[in-house]
Amino acid sequence: QLQLVESGGGLVQPGGSLRLSCAASGFTLTYYTIGWFRQAPGKEREGVSCISSSGGSTNYADSVKGRFTISRDNAKYTVYLQMNSLKPEDTAVYYCAAREAIYSDYKLVQCSGYFGVWGQGTLVTVSS
Repeated sequence: QLQLVESGGGLVQPGGSLRLSCAASGFTLTYYTIGWFRQAPGKEREGVSCISSSGGSTNYADSVKGRFTISRDNAKYTVYLQMNSLKPEDTAVYYCAAREAIYSDYKLVQCSGYFGVWGQGTLVTVSS
């Protein structure tokens, strides 16, 4: 059974940091592009960052560039999202998702396409 489980969310003050983890089970992470998405109350889900299967290509939403870093450790079946300089507008439920890697991901991964496996989400609240 393909499964993704997020962890690491919580309450943090503006300017603080959190590291989210996405642990995969039931499939070989090496063959999948992984994305982090978020959904704030009353808003549509948006792509935050994606990483190619090898980790050689990454993509970030403009709103998080320079503050968030995505990485992966395929040997540990885990993808991370390091979030620094957090802002109140980063408050959302964060989800990781997987889709099968395609050739173009190796040059420039995109947070588009069909992500068929999703985690349950982890809540990040940025507030003083």
